[in-house]
Amino acid sequence: MKHLRRSTRMKLLRYAVLTAVSLLMIYPLLWLLAATLRSNTELFTETGLIPKSPDISGWKRAFQPYGGQIDLLHAALNTYLIALPKTLLTFISVTLTAYGFSRFRFAGRRVLMLMLFSTLFLPQTVLYVPQFVLFTRLGWVDSPLYLPLIAPAALAGDTVFVVMLMQFIRGIPKAYDEAAKLDGCNSLQTLRYVLVPQLRPALLSIGVLQLLHTVNDYMGPLLYVKSPARYPMSVFVKLSMDADSGFDWNRVLAVCCAAMLPQIVIYFIAQRFTTPEAGGLKE
Repeated sequence: MKHLRRSTRMKLLRYAVLTAVSLLMIYPLLWLLAATLRSNTELFTETGLIPKSPDISGWKRAFQPYGGQIDLLHAALNTYLIALPKTLLTFISVTLTAYGFSRFRFAGRRVLMLMLFSTLFLPQTVLYVPQFVLFTRLGWVDSPLYLPLIAPAALAGDTVFVVMLMQFIRGIPKAYDEAAKLDGCNSLQTLRYVLVPQLRPALLSIGVLQLLHTVNDYMGPLLYVKSPARYPMSVFVKLSMDADSGFDWNRVLAVCCAAMLPQIVIYFIAQRFTTPEAGGLKE
């Protein structure tokens, strides 16, 4: 009985600490939501969560077009015209590349793996100029299909995802591959029917990370998207900060909230599928 009481007290203490930390972490987000209903003056004088004089004009202005060519909904559509194909191509290219390096032995494998791992230490900043020159010569800059932003994903350009998936594949016993081969499966069928179902948590994690990275990417669209009508959300958020007429911070924060909402929803939906049990890896 005494042990049960002690266990109950420890659970209550644990949940109290977790609740306090959760409230502390979520406070900036709640303040951001409340700030969209404040005026500029009240934003810099109040730190509470409840606006004294609620004002929805920031949300109204957030959906107004900018320059007659782009608005919030159009920018959101452009964002996912980039993010969704890029994420899908990442799934395919990263899975095939990681599978090849993890399960097959071929001439030059070690050299190629060394080159692959070396790119992990290459800063993205040093790639901007040569990539821009390449895509300019290919005529892809300001492409209506966003080719400079999407095409590299088809070539497993995100090395960290390849390395991450290789580690997951190595954790799956090769006996599964051998059993599939005895049942008449070729290499691609083994990957599709045996390995991919067990890799689902890792693939969903990669998908969420790629999606968030693409949605938040600012430099890529800034370099390769020239037409205002094709701007994604990351550039539209910057456009909402009009320094000539002064910042309407409630409008800027409303745009930021609208930009974050789809990612938050996707994250919580995907979270339930990223556990080992969800992918079929059970003890």
